[in-house]
Amino acid sequence: MHEIERVAILGAGAMGAVLASRFNAAPGFSTCLIARGERRDRLVKTGLTVNEETFFLPVTDPTEAQTPVDLILVGLKHHQLPEAMPGLGNLVGPETTFISVMNGLDSETTIGSLYGMDKVLYCISVGIDALRQEGKVTYTTLGMLQFGEADNTQVSDRVTRVQSALDRAGIPHETPTDMLRVLWWKFMINVGVNQASAMMRAPYGLFHTSPDARAVMFGLMREVLALAACEGIHLEEQDLAAWDAFLQTLSPQGKTSMLQDIDAGRKTEVEIFAGKAVELGRTYGVPTPMNEMALHIIRTLEDATG
Repeated sequence: MHEIERVAILGAGAMGAVLASRFNAAPGFSTCLIARGERRDRLVKTGLTVNEETFFLPVTDPTEAQTPVDLILVGLKHHQLPEAMPGLGNLVGPETTFISVMNGLDSETTIGSLYGMDKVLYCISVGIDALRQEGKVTYTTLGMLQFGEADNTQVSDRVTRVQSALDRAGIPHETPTDMLRVLWWKFMINVGVNQASAMMRAPYGLFHTSPDARAVMFGLMREVLALAACEGIHLEEQDLAAWDAFLQTLSPQGKTSMLQDIDAGRKTEVEIFAGKAVELGRTYGVPTPMNEMALHIIRTLEDATG
C-alpha cells in the first residue's frame, strides 16, 4: 500500500470539520469534502470555520468523482448514514480505507456491508471538546482517535498506513489491542452521560457534584455492562471508575453532543444509544428499564425542541 495522500471527509459537523482542518493544514495531503446538492453548494460558498479560521476545500459530489481516495473519514449523525453512504463507489478503490468517527455500535458494519469490511477500521474519538454553533466550530482539546482492526494483536498494514497519516496531520491516536471492547466502552459512556445530560439539560459540572445525577448516569451505564456480557465483551465496574476519573477532568461548563443537539433543536442520537440498548435487552432477555425511560424522555424533548 502506498502512503495516504488523498483524504475525503463525509460529514462536516463538529468532528468532521476539526479533522478536515488538521489534514488541510498538514503538508502532503489532498483533502476534500464529500457532499451533494444544496449541502455541497453551501460548503462551496461558506467553507468551514474552525477556531475562527475559515478555509475552503474542494467539495466533491461522489457520483461525479473520477479518482478513488486513500482515506474516507465518516463523521455523520446516525440518521444521515443510510442516505449518504450509497453512491460513493467512484471514490473507493482497492486501497481505500474507511474510518467512522460516528457514535454507536453499527456504523462500521453498515459501511462494510456496502464496500467490504476489509476496507473498514473501527474507531472512537475520545476527549475532544468541539462545539458547533451557527455554522462555526470551536475546540480547545483535540483528544485522540482510538482505532484499528477488531483485533490488533498484530498491527495490519492498513492500520500502520493510517497511523502514519494521522502522525503527519498532528492528530493524536492509539491502537488498542481489542477495539470491540473499546467500541462498547464508548457506547457505555454515551448511553450514560450523553443521555443523562440531555434529560437534565445539564453540563458536565452537574455530574461532578450531584449524587442524584451521577446515580442516573451510572444506572444507564450498568445496563450496558449486562448487555456487553451477553455479547462476549468484557466490561466491568472498574470501567465505570475509570470513566468517572476522566469525567472529573472535563470542564464543568462543557456539554455533551446530545445536550448540544437538544439545545439547538436538532435530532439526537437516542436511537443508537437507548434505542440500541432496549433492542439488545429484548434480544437477550436483559431488563433495561432506565434506557426505556431515557428513550421516551429524549424523544419527548426532541418533539418539544425540534
